[in-house]
Amino acid sequence: MKAKLGIAPIAWWNDDLAELSDDVSLEECLRQASVAGFTGMETGRRFPMDMKELGPILDRFGISVCGGWFSGLLLDGDIEAEKDRIAQQMEFFIAAGAPCIVYGETARSIQGVRSAPLATKVKLSEAEVEAYGRKISDFADWAAAQGMPLSYHHHMAAAVETEAELDLFMKHSSVPLLFDAGHMAFAGGDVMRVIENHHARITHVHTKDIRREVIDALDSTKESFLDAVIKGAFTVPGDGSLDFEAIVKALAAKGYEGWFVVEAEQDPVANPPLEMARKGHAELLRVMDAAGYEVVGSDLEEVTR
Repeated sequence: MKAKLGIAPIAWWNDDLAELSDDVSLEECLRQASVAGFTGMETGRRFPMDMKELGPILDRFGISVCGGWFSGLLLDGDIEAEKDRIAQQMEFFIAAGAPCIVYGETARSIQGVRSAPLATKVKLSEAEVEAYGRKISDFADWAAAQGMPLSYHHHMAAAVETEAELDLFMKHSSVPLLFDAGHMAFAGGDVMRVIENHHARITHVHTKDIRREVIDALDSTKESFLDAVIKGAFTVPGDGSLDFEAIVKALAAKGYEGWFVVEAEQDPVANPPLEMARKGHAELLRVMDAAGYEVVGSDLEEVTR
């Protein structure tokens, strides 16, 4: 089985928290990711949405686009309006040969609201989830027909956060799933059970680790998701509390092949991005070998280790 290793630029520039951003250029971010050993990067705010401009920059560092976030509004919005909103990114991702667009539901989400405690996040009724599931399934079917599939990101402080919420969402939808171990563990879910229950729908993986001691000390009635990020709730594999060898072995046992993307937003001063990228890459190489994966480059040529 083959695996590709990517990283997200959120370690260098945080789109929600300017104070958690390193003052580096796109080129320097890509250089550091390449030096750390990664062959893919998800997009971020400093990426030009034009492969004529971006392509030569990516080629210089041996990096491909391995996904990227779209802030969806389908929970309250209209499918036709969302088609218009996603059109430019879809055209760009198709040109880039990206594997998917990461769909994150931001309608009614408090993930970017510093003043909103975690306990105040929206909770949907089953009837609301059923209606939402039909809508996003139709949207995902349309996107796939255009040549760019979506992968749905369950997320802290959003409508689909907990394991129970994800189970209900999966019951009432057919959309492909992005599995994020860090977000699910933060939400109190059983990451191994989520893989067991939903592996057939997993099309993209974020290898986000958590610092359990930080999460356990949070007061969800007073502190927000962004407060948790600032305190260091997330980190790279090999630096946190999750057993990524067990997680990756479980995914391998279910036949998952594709991208494993390090996405770990944290303070770049306290946690220098290049140092953390190297640590995360080394840990992923170790667990990929233990799980029987062959790590390959973005063009499916074996990475020189």
